[in-house]
Amino acid sequence: MARKTIFIDFSKCIECRACEVACEREHNGKSFINVFEWQEMAAMALNCRHCETAPCVEVCPTNALYRDKDGAVILAPQRCIGCLMCGIVCPFGIPELDLINKVMGKCDLCAQRRAEGKEPACAATCPTDALIFGDFDEIQRKRREKFTERAIEVAKKAEKISLLGV
Repeated sequence: MARKTIFIDFSKCIECRACEVACEREHNGKSFINVFEWQEMAAMALNCRHCETAPCVEVCPTNALYRDKDGAVILAPQRCIGCLMCGIVCPFGIPELDLINKVMGKCDLCAQRRAEGKEPACAATCPTDALIFGDFDEIQRKRREKFTERAIEVAKKAEKISLLGV
């Protein structure tokens, strides 16, 4: 099964928070992605990584967390007992307790939008393509290709400069 996820290119994030607003629009006023400024140098969007080996899924005593056909970690609120275990074991601290309903909440990669063949709202809205939705292995392959192309360009420029005796 191809694991679809949102890849975050921190170098492209301009801290506009369009992803947060799009997520709020899709989830009745609750954003499951948050943008943080890191040491006044870089902006970082933080959301559920839908981990390959998701500790939240493993620890859930009621199996309220499961994977859908795209590999996204989904929460079934009717099964959740609000024990907080998923939030405790998540390395990113993503699942949060909904204090009104007493169940956990987390990103579902916009399950309804994906069922319609659309990207999650945060990725579709990002003006700089800092958020990319797709198959994790394919995203990584494309990034390696871009890096290799840039490295070859730099090497060619360096060779030309060397030939000129500069």
